[in-house]
Parts: sequence; C-alpha cells; structure tokens
Amino acid sequence: MVLTKEKEEVSEMLLKIKAISANIENPFVFVSGIHSPVYVDCRRIISFPRERKRIIELFEKIARKDIGLENFDIVAGGATAGIPYAAFLASKINKPMIYVRKKPKDYGKKRQTEGILEKNQKVLLVEDLVTDGGSKINFFNGIKNDGGIPSYCLVVFSYGQPVILEKMKEWNVKLFWLTDWDTTLEIARRKGYFSGDEYKEVKEFLKDPVAWDKKWTGEKE
Repeated sequence: MVLTKEKEEVSEMLLKIKAISANIENPFVFVSGIHSPVYVDCRRIISFPRERKRIIELFEKIARKDIGLENFDIVAGGATAGIPYAAFLASKINKPMIYVRKKPKDYGKKRQTEGILEKNQKVLLVEDLVTDGGSKINFFNGIKNDGGIPSYCLVVFSYGQPVILEKMKEWNVKLFWLTDWDTTLEIARRKGYFSGDEYKEVKEFLKDPVAWDKKWTGEKE
C-alpha cells in the first residue's frame, strides 16, 4: 500500500486541482438523489500533466511492488472514468489492455469487454474511485462473464467504507488505493482547503450520508 506521505501528497494534489471540492451552500446531487456537501471528480486529473504523471507513477509502483507484474495478465479500465488511467498504466508497464462497459452490448458478440480477453486471464481493474463498490461489482461480472478472472482493483481514491472491502472479499479481489477520506479530511483541515464549517459538514455527511441529506432537505423545506 502507498506510504502515508504519498497518500498525503495525493490528497493535497486532488484538493489543489479541485478534483475534491466542498459546497455547503449549494450541495452536489448524486445519481442516487442524495445531496452531498462534497464531490470527488478524479476525471479532472487527466487535464493536469504533472499531476497525471505522478498518479501513474504511483500506480506503477503498486503494480510492480505490491501486486507484482507476474500476478496479472491484463489491465482493464472501467467505462468511462477508468479508461484513461488503464491506458496510461498499461503503456507504462507494457501490459495488454481492455476496457469494460457498464453493460454488455446488445448486438454483435454481446460482450461487456472490449479488446482481447483470453479465458482465465487475471485482470487488474483500474478505476478513478470507489464509493460503495457497486459499480466495481458490475465490472467484475463483465470480466468474469467474458472469461477473465478479476483479481486486483486499483483506484486513485477510496471512500473507505467497510462495505467496500466486504464486497472485494466476496469476489476474492484485492483492492489498492492511493488515498482516502481519512487522509484527505486531515489535509483539507490542516492546510485550509476546507473552512471550519465545510470540514464539519463533510465529516458529518461521511458518517451518515442519508441523515445529512434529510437534514439539509428538511432545512430547505
């Protein structure tokens, strides 16, 4: 796993380029409909060459030292956010690459993966972030149904919820991440990226998103 020093480096990087931002006056709305005082958008990283290069360097370090290049056959990117990270990493470590659709095509070979995935190839799935692990399970299913073996998952940012590791354990997939909320909140507080009120509200939200949503919508009614 990435050293604490490197986790802090990544957290500050994401805060600096506003890949993580807080807004307690006009909260963000998730696909689920839940309001959130904070939003993580790791897609922004690809537009910043220096930060992007550093993220891929850390991904490579984990792939080589923590996972071992001999322990997986192919790099997969989840559509759409994971595709550029998978492409950069696959090129860096000279591994073949595929990408995984959110659902199988309803025409042609009706596969969920694109590229060449041989039967029983061990796959490293690369993604931007993991929240509750739900979308990753969808990608794992796609890989499995097309003949591969999802073995490792590597993300820039993890929400750190216990349910994530539980789901990974069910699939026998080992999860690696560059940074998480524990580190990011500390950096945001210590270096002033979040105000005192923003820090308080984000921490409260992460403890219980549903309760925070109800509180916010209730105050606005």
